[in-house]
Amino acid sequence: MAGVDRDERISLLRGVALFRGVADDGLAAIADKATEVAYEAGRTIVRQGEVGTGFFLIVSGGARVMRAGETIAALGPGQFLGELSLLDQQPRIATVVAEGPTTCLALASWDFEAILASQPGVALAILRGVASRLRALSEDHAH
Repeated sequence: MAGVDRDERISLLRGVALFRGVADDGLAAIADKATEVAYEAGRTIVRQGEVGTGFFLIVSGGARVMRAGETIAALGPGQFLGELSLLDQQPRIATVVAEGPTTCLALASWDFEAILASQPGVALAILRGVASRLRALSEDHAH
């Protein structure tokens, strides 16, 4: 597979809930820091219990999400994992394994933090998105 160009990266990132309110220039900054990583079938992308240091967006292929050895979800192109670790760098809550040859865009938490520091608009858009999701959860549980 040929590399994913900048426009394709921006388009893929636009579909990530965490980045929903981020303007195109912010998405471009994120796209420029993301790297393509290829995984062979059966290779672990992230491991439950390890401290998360990055975010992965599946470009091609697929992966299964496992907790305590049991498959709990399947992910395909356009789906993502590890978005919370960009913010909190806490241990992973599941293991994710490539189902077949899988290509991901990966973004390290330290690169993401540099973007937030240099582009306050990106940070504000993400904070608003997180606040909106927390508000929705709070309202769901208020009744």
